[in-house]
Order: sequence, then structure tokens, then C-alpha cells
Amino acid sequence: MDPVDIEGRTSREVVDSVERAVRDGRAAPGDVLPSVRALASHLQISPATVAAAYRDLRIRGVLTSEVGRNTRISARPPLISRAPAAVPAGARDLSDGNPDPELMPSVTRAAHGVDLGHHGYSSPSMLPALVVQATRQFAELGVTEEQLCLAGGAMDGVERVLSAWLRPGDQVLVEDPCYTGVLDLVRACGLTAVPVAVDERGLVPDALRAALTGKSAALVLTPRAQNPTGAALDAVRAAELASVLERREDVLVVENDHMGPMAGSDFFTLTAGRPRWAVIRSVSKSLGPDLRLAYVAGDTMTVSRVEGRQRLGSGWVSHILQQIVVELSEDPGVHDLVRQAERTYLTRREALLSELAARGVAASGRSGLNVMIPVQEEAATLRQLQERGWLLRAGEPHRLASAPFVRATTATLHPEEAAELAAAVAESVRPQRGTRSV
Repeated sequence: MDPVDIEGRTSREVVDSVERAVRDGRAAPGDVLPSVRALASHLQISPATVAAAYRDLRIRGVLTSEVGRNTRISARPPLISRAPAAVPAGARDLSDGNPDPELMPSVTRAAHGVDLGHHGYSSPSMLPALVVQATRQFAELGVTEEQLCLAGGAMDGVERVLSAWLRPGDQVLVEDPCYTGVLDLVRACGLTAVPVAVDERGLVPDALRAALTGKSAALVLTPRAQNPTGAALDAVRAAELASVLERREDVLVVENDHMGPMAGSDFFTLTAGRPRWAVIRSVSKSLGPDLRLAYVAGDTMTVSRVEGRQRLGSGWVSHILQQIVVELSEDPGVHDLVRQAERTYLTRREALLSELAARGVAASGRSGLNVMIPVQEEAATLRQLQERGWLLRAGEPHRLASAPFVRATTATLHPEEAAELAAAVAESVRPQRGTRSV
């Protein structure tokens, strides 16, 4: 960014100027900002004033910087930019991470089938019928009603759980690579993200052990359908990780099991016997992203804090949404459709993995909706794929210290398309052979 685009005499004015530039689309993710001294000289203010502004912007997640590197606009700053994001004409978009709408039930039909009565301020925050559904969702955890509440989606649940225990500046262990929403949220809350390496079976035990030597306050992980790698815990890995965590009972463990039983992999948890924990499951992948509802299970105090804080703000998750979710969840036809979706996602994901392997291209994706393809250079690969009619996602927003990659969402990728995409990927990475899977 050119220094003339930033104005201000105080740190607050500099912060406002940078945020306006992001909001108006004049500063894009990845843009480099001037050094502290260069901007201070340009604005004729003290370096301490600029340093304070940059610090505030980093705490809010607007900026990212590392020692010895440039200060940049973060990959997904917590500001809404009005600059449109265009999809190239004719491109097959496999970058968005969305489930297939054709494999979701009709919300309209469900809404017509429920009695949308009025609920007052004193109504229970969670409908009794949904308590039953939630208890079934977490049967393997053996939770009681006091250990259950609702959130407005998986990431709302993660934010509320972290906010229940953590303060700005606390360290949060995150998977590397990681779901961008988790990284963005951690940064926007003023928390410090500490990377822990991931392989196809989830967190690497030695990496977790090394990361726990610091002052970590929480661990956020995805036990299956990990985005972007598709990693999934198995019984052996879960036991290894639980053993590593035993010596740190003070660490809050948050499992974002966003796809739940639709992940195409069994559920294994690290929360058993821990004093502070939460497991979050959304209905977004099975019933629809616009049904902003997620189940939150946790220890009694965590759930009490989450629900208590919620009552001070939004109050509760809409009973209308709750009634629709109950209607859908109790419909045998919806059950059949969800099982069909699980099988279809598995078939589509494995079709691409098979076609890539046949062409000598390393990739991973044990579960979920995504396949990760390691590359040497993300931008060049994405550009070549776009020229061939395919739009994939860069790995950079997901990464802290891990190697480059691109991500393909296979939710809508029909098996007959897999060979064509795999051929395009093979051509795009051919000069980059020698990479290995994460």
C-alpha cells in the first residue's frame, strides 16, 4: 500500500484510515503496509504512535506481521469490503467449501409443517424436542441437559467457548494448516495462534507436545472432516494425543466437529475426563448453511458460561429455527437424504483422489468435502488451473508454518469430472514434482 493512502495524527486515526481502506477495497488481503518508521516519517508523527496503531490492528486481526517480515493486510480481515469478488466466466468453481444444495432437504416444506408459535423472553432457550435431538447427537459423550446449549453456527460456538475462558493475548493452539475461520476468529479476538502440524490422521503428537511447552490456554481442533486437509482422527492417534494432553489439564479443548456423522469417518474425541472442554456440531452441512444452528456440548461450567453470556446479548437461538431443525431431524426422508449425501460426498472425494494418484499427484482427503494438493507455488498453480477452467482455493489463508498447497472442494464434483480435473492438476504441477503430502 502506498503511504499516502494512510492518514492520521493519532494512533486511533491511523487505525481508522487503514480500516477504511480495507472496507472500501483500496487495501486488499496481502497488501504490504509501510514500515513503522517509513509511515511515521510520511505522516510526520512519532514511530511510537504508528507502532501503537499497528499493534491495535494486529490484535483486531486486520494486520499480520512476523519478525523480519513485512506487515500486511491479513488474508481475511474482520471487516466487510464492498469490493465484489468475481468468479471468472466459464470457470468451474471448486473453491467455496459449500455442500451440494442438491443433497439438502427442503427447508420450505419443513417450515410449512411446523406451528410457528410465539415464544416469549422467559421461554426455555432450548426447545425440549431439540434437547432430545442434541442428546442423541452426543450419545457417545453421555452428556446431560445441563451440558448442552445452542449457538448460531459452528464458528459462533467456537467463539463463545473461547470467550468464556480466554482473554486477549492468550495463546490458542490451532491446526496447521487450519480452517481460515478459526485463524480469523482467533486473531480478531486478540488471541495468539500457535501452529501445530497436521497429517492425514490429525494433529501430530510430537508437534502438540512441543507446542504445549508454552503458555497455551486452549486447543481448537477438528476431529474429522478437517478443513482443508480432510484429516480424521483414528483410535490410535486420539489415544496418543489424549496422553500428550494429560499433563495440561488447564488447557481448554474445543473440538469443532462441524460435519458430525456426515464426515465419512468415525468420531474420536480428546475431551474425555477433561475439566474444560466443548464439542460443537453444526447442522449446516446436513440441513443447510442458512440454518444458523449448532449444538454445543461441554463441561457444566463452560456451557453455563456460554449460555449465560448469550442471554446478555442475542438471548437465544431463534425458536423458529429450532422448530424447523426438529421437523427436519424427525423426518425419515431427511434421514435417508443425509445418508445418501454422506455416501455421495465419499464417492466424489475418493474419485478425485484416485484420479490424482493415477497421475502421480500427491493429495490428501480422508474425510469431509475437501482434497488438499501440495504444490511448490500456489499462485502459479491456481493461475494455470484457472486457464484450464478450474477455480481452486489457495492454501495461504489456511497456513501459519506449513508448506504450500491448493484445495479443491469435491462436494459438487461428479465422478465423471474427476479425471478432467486431475489431468489439469497434473499439468499444472508437472514442473513442481517432488512435493510431498502434508
